[in-house]
Amino acid sequence: MNKPFLLHSDAKSTMPILSLFFFFFLLMLQHTFSTTSTSNTIILQGNATFQSPNATFQLGLLGFSTGFYLAIRHTSLPTPNTVWVANRRTPAPSLSSAALHLTPSGQLLLTHNSTVLWATPNRTEPLSLKLLDSGNLVLLTRRGVVSWQSFDHPTDTWLPGINLTRFNSLTSWRTSSDPSPGPYSLRLTPPHYGQFDLFFNDAVSYWSTGNWTNGNFVNVPEMTIPYLYSFHFANPFSPAASFGFSEQPSDSGLRPPTMFRLDPFGQIRQYTWNDQAGSWNMFWAKPDPLCLVRGLCGTFGLCVGEPSKPCECLAGFLPRDNRSWSSGDYTGGCYRPDAECGTSDGFRDLGAVGFEFGNVSFVKGKSRRFCERECLGSCGCVGLAFDEGSGLCKNFYGSLSDFRNLSSSSGEVSYVRVPGGGSGRGFDRRVLSAVVIGSVAAFGVVLVTLLVLVKKRCGRRGFEEDFVPVLNLKVFSYKELQLATRGFSEKVGHGGFGTVFQGELSDSSVVAVKRLERPGGGEKEFRAEVSTIGNIQHVNLVRLRGFCSENSHRLLVYEYMQNGALSVYLRKEGPSLSWDVRFRVAVGTAKGIAYLHEECRCCIIHCDIKPENILLDGDFTAKVSDFGLAKLIGRDFSRVLATMRGTWGYVAPEWISGVAITTKADVYSYGMTLLELIGGRRNVERPPSAEVGESGGEMGGKWFFPPWAAQRIIEGNVSEVVDKRLGDVCNMEEVKRVALVAVWCIQDDEAMRPTMGMV
Repeated sequence: MNKPFLLHSDAKSTMPILSLFFFFFLLMLQHTFSTTSTSNTIILQGNATFQSPNATFQLGLLGFSTGFYLAIRHTSLPTPNTVWVANRRTPAPSLSSAALHLTPSGQLLLTHNSTVLWATPNRTEPLSLKLLDSGNLVLLTRRGVVSWQSFDHPTDTWLPGINLTRFNSLTSWRTSSDPSPGPYSLRLTPPHYGQFDLFFNDAVSYWSTGNWTNGNFVNVPEMTIPYLYSFHFANPFSPAASFGFSEQPSDSGLRPPTMFRLDPFGQIRQYTWNDQAGSWNMFWAKPDPLCLVRGLCGTFGLCVGEPSKPCECLAGFLPRDNRSWSSGDYTGGCYRPDAECGTSDGFRDLGAVGFEFGNVSFVKGKSRRFCERECLGSCGCVGLAFDEGSGLCKNFYGSLSDFRNLSSSSGEVSYVRVPGGGSGRGFDRRVLSAVVIGSVAAFGVVLVTLLVLVKKRCGRRGFEEDFVPVLNLKVFSYKELQLATRGFSEKVGHGGFGTVFQGELSDSSVVAVKRLERPGGGEKEFRAEVSTIGNIQHVNLVRLRGFCSENSHRLLVYEYMQNGALSVYLRKEGPSLSWDVRFRVAVGTAKGIAYLHEECRCCIIHCDIKPENILLDGDFTAKVSDFGLAKLIGRDFSRVLATMRGTWGYVAPEWISGVAITTKADVYSYGMTLLELIGGRRNVERPPSAEVGESGGEMGGKWFFPPWAAQRIIEGNVSEVVDKRLGDVCNMEEVKRVALVAVWCIQDDEAMRPTMGMV
């Protein structure tokens, strides 16, 4: 397929025109495939390639460390030469059984045996396939109109002729040998679409081009060099924004190849080809230096900035995943091999470093040794810094990330806590202390043991007699949780039954500790919570790690949700979630509630579904929480009589009337939550304007959003309900589907509502 067709030099002179015709016909076959039959046409198989007319680019099945991919690459230029990859998430395990087909209806299919790995949209007419010298793979109609093109679906490389819009973006490779999607992306930033941002995990922006001003981006001064390429920004600062570039013509008409590439290490780089050196020249890279890239080295990883190996673990720490680390993916970070903290811990001097995340406690101290003693008093303290000038201790808690060296002129030096003594200072008096304490302990151990046994037998009997046995839960002491939360000093939330604090256990895992504060320790809610979720686990339910029931103390220990409650993102002045995240939250919440209703041994009615009780983890996965009001009913029963509970605005009508409730009460609350998710607002607030006042309901002098929203959804005016912060960056088909489900869920007649499984 990729060998040139040749005519013999002794061809008869009587047929020059016919020979020339066949030459051009066969040459066209080399670069164009069309479908006119009723069966699939195999375009590529095995090591065959499909080249552009001038052999600038070629399409083929290329092998990488994770499998085989349909890819376009520069034909003769060295790495980086792969400019587009089709099946990034689904590599073919072998080359022999992989093939690219063109169907009679004009659809491209990449298959492995009988499994479809990648496909273009199905069409209704035969199409022809071409690979252009620009590197663009196109499907053309009979009239030559482009029906589909790879330039509309860029991967990690931006070539001349590609226009980036709000619908497409660049996503890095996982590593230099793994084309699967990595954690970094470059995209136009809503809602104004006047600049590009680099994102880590689609959530954290760590560099921006700045706004488009006077023909270039503020933070990219290299764009002012006009003789290399020219940028064109159509409709900037609008949802229709489209940004691209083209190479400037030279006197000879030829210009060395140029491309932008989002590197696996999170930098956007421009490369130009250097003919004399025979290699790519990196013209510029952002952000610069490399260590400003967020998440590059993970937790307790230090960025050293070397292009080939930018990360290393802090002294005393090891890579969390050796395989990923050796392949060039450092985002998993490092861990302390000895998870238990102890009196033999010490501190290792890191010099002047910067880092992200974590929590800090400020203490006024006379010396670094004082700071060390403060830090060693808590297993949650992972490091410290001491500024001799101000005499200020900074003790760090949690997982610290993105370490990078700073200027040596900084007056603050950081130290990380390591096992085995670290620098070896400050521990000489502990041997004597250990001997004294050991002698006293030996004398009192018998007495203490007896007291503990008596206390357990008498003090816990009342609690254990009617408490449901719970498996896989750890029983914490109050002192242990007090230490983990540093004396309950870091409040992260407050609910109807108590306050939630962030803490860190001795195994370095971050947790959320809820301290019940109702009279009597919230005993009823405490038992309901432990009994309900103590024995169940689901990806969309917050995991209960353990509890404390000591004297009058009632505490619950959960996994920590880094991104907090959904309610935080439903405030006009608060942060906003993209539609993709909102849709995942809607589906994930539904899955969690459906599991409670339909898959547990006993049906569980949550009774308090609302945004405050939907938490988001580090990947914005939704997890239902707070089961203090939950009711368990046997599978032989469909209703349960319960006193009215929950939160006004989410409580189903039948509950207010005092009848026995069903799982449909949760469905109603879920529907109310969906309306808030779509609108990016709370259901009860002051009227936004006169234009919406006539259809809403009044609740205590405030405007009730759901009736107004439901009416517009039923009328087909869903766009009026959608959060204006989303702009046009949302899938309207998904929005309409979610909106209709919300209205379906909040009907007054519970029999008309769907089950959560149907949702």
